Amino acid sequence: MNSSDNQGLVRVAVPVPLRRPFDYLAPHPLPPPGCRVEVAFGPQTLVGLVVEHPAESALPREKLKPVKRVLDERPVLGPDILALMQWGAGYYQYPLGEVLAVALPVLVRKGEPAAYRELEFWFTTEAGQACDLNELKRAPKQQQALALLRKGPQTPSSLRQEEVQSAAMTALEKKGLVEKRSLEPTHPTDWAEHLSCDGALQLNTEQALAVSAVTSQRERFNAFLLEGITGSGKTEVYLSILEPLLREGRQALVMVPEIGLTPQTINRFKRRFNVPVVAMHSGMNDRERLDAWLACRDGGAAILIGTRSTIFTPFRDLGLIIIDEEHDASFKQQDGFRYHARDLAVMRAHRAGIPVLLGSATPSLESLHNAQSGKYHHLRLTRRAGNASTAHQVILDIKNTRLQAGLSPQLERLMGEHLAAGNQVMLFLNRRGYASSLICHQCGWSAACERCDAWYTWHQSSRRLHCHHCDSIRPLPHTCPECGSVELIGSGVGTEQLEQLLATLFPHYPVVRIDSDSTARKGELEQHLEGIKSGRYKILIGTQILAKGHHFPDVTLVGLIDVDGALFSADFRAAERLAQLYTQVAGRAGRASKPGLVVLQSHHPEHALLQDLTQNGYDHFAVTALKERRLLNLPPFSHQALFKAEATGQAEVHAFLQRLAETLRLARFPGLQVVGPLTGMMERKAGKFRMQLMLQAPTRSALSQLMQWAIGELDAWPETRRVRWVVDVDPIDLG
Repeated sequence: MNSSDNQGLVRVAVPVPLRRPFDYLAPHPLPPPGCRVEVAFGPQTLVGLVVEHPAESALPREKLKPVKRVLDERPVLGPDILALMQWGAGYYQYPLGEVLAVALPVLVRKGEPAAYRELEFWFTTEAGQACDLNELKRAPKQQQALALLRKGPQTPSSLRQEEVQSAAMTALEKKGLVEKRSLEPTHPTDWAEHLSCDGALQLNTEQALAVSAVTSQRERFNAFLLEGITGSGKTEVYLSILEPLLREGRQALVMVPEIGLTPQTINRFKRRFNVPVVAMHSGMNDRERLDAWLACRDGGAAILIGTRSTIFTPFRDLGLIIIDEEHDASFKQQDGFRYHARDLAVMRAHRAGIPVLLGSATPSLESLHNAQSGKYHHLRLTRRAGNASTAHQVILDIKNTRLQAGLSPQLERLMGEHLAAGNQVMLFLNRRGYASSLICHQCGWSAACERCDAWYTWHQSSRRLHCHHCDSIRPLPHTCPECGSVELIGSGVGTEQLEQLLATLFPHYPVVRIDSDSTARKGELEQHLEGIKSGRYKILIGTQILAKGHHFPDVTLVGLIDVDGALFSADFRAAERLAQLYTQVAGRAGRASKPGLVVLQSHHPEHALLQDLTQNGYDHFAVTALKERRLLNLPPFSHQALFKAEATGQAEVHAFLQRLAETLRLARFPGLQVVGPLTGMMERKAGKFRMQLMLQAPTRSALSQLMQWAIGELDAWPETRRVRWVVDVDPIDLG
């Protein structure tokens, strides 16, 4: 008898760029779907995920390879997450094996046990408990350590935090007073029995209505859009909705767009509820992320707060998903598996039969359209919490004005007045570095990236040139490579240059700069934010990191240095992004009892978008923008996908997409529009020429069918060996 006859079939998704799972033989009992297995794939051994038990295979059994090793006794991904990822792979047209790999923590993906790592703890022995502490008075560190251990076991790291070194512990161990043991950390799951809530604020009528609307529907799926102006108390609504859910012992997922919002959100939730609150984001190491993942899966975490990848986290009993700042582009993954976490969250909530709450002061036009069409319940918060009033808004015409590092004399004067009154000032400039480019004043040479159609950004603090597109870095030259001149100057203004100027103009007022350069090291952002809240810094300079969700009650003046570049973009989403950005930045002013002022510098003060935003607000802009989108049949009134291709030769890319365009047009899909091939906003990046093809269809289902057919055609083309292509469904960046 052939040994394979005693084995069953498992279908395994392996992390390779192929769009189908593969069949293997496995011994009985078969590992359930969601379990990891080690399998041979060509010359490699890969960790794959069992997705089903097929009755038969397209290949003869004698040609099937056996599973090398089963890694799990129980599934690491339950049927709910497995089904969600299978849906996501189909919708976003991405290989299932690579999609499932994204859903797993890195260590689990690599084959390590999906379990907590045992930690070493110091314990007291019976002799240590009976010992008179006075006997150790000549060894104060040993005395301190024994006193700590009598209260409970301690890890070596927690003892170091108390300044107890290993030498003291070794001495106590030799005396037989303490011993070291390895234990798996425990995460109690009975937190609901001890729940208490502190610091609840009195809700106003609008907040109370929003809370009631969601809590009354918490036993079934409903999607809610909470549109609340900046400072209206959306977080307090989230907290009030969570309280009855937590009392029932159910868990919640709270998604935020940026790492920078995670610490302050966690602190707010921890102050309110005495339950385990865990975080998950890219600033954590692999072990920390795995521990948080396990705590959610096993019920040891009540609330998970994190960025977009948290949507894949398993929970023991998930009862609610909250997406804060739902409009933010950070929720869309821009490489690899190009999913939108907000949309996956709505799908996950629908499949689980639980509510999902989308919150924003500037909702995306897609979410507003869903609210208008009745798919989402629309909840509104129209006034600021407490005594805060809406900030006054002014546009400064800076034509024919002498600027210093982008700063006008009018804004400089206003800064002086607000600082003299004891307040804080925030300046927004969405360009990091010292200058946008480096040029020679003698011959006009510019420092251009050799691999991209872009200029190097000049970073003065590190004395380097940095291409922010391909990450190429060069030392700052001392002379011009063309003419030898030493007159090298910057063109354009970055946050470094503005910081340098303000230190000169206002020497008595400390300045803090917050961008991805100044917050690169772990803990730097938290330190800067704490310095702002404590009043140590009076002038705040920042990019988008500073614009989102932060509450600075002493900021009374917000200045936007330069947003003119966004007024004339070819991307139809540019107006929406600028409107959201302006409204979010402006919302940082006057959030407490002090009145606020927002100043926007522009060479185009008469521009219709700027006038509409400053006079009528985001809500009016959104209504107008949706009407325009409907007339032009643009999303959300149609659905798009982008084929992006790149190669070392420009002609190869064009020929590839041209053939694809012709193939699609000949297929005559109803309602299909094919636009392109078109050159992207940056034709060459990292040494590759890039082009794209836009597809637009009237419905999501039509677009999905079209994409599946087109990809099936592409898989057979020999050109794909020379041209790298990807597909982006529901793209938000057309660059």
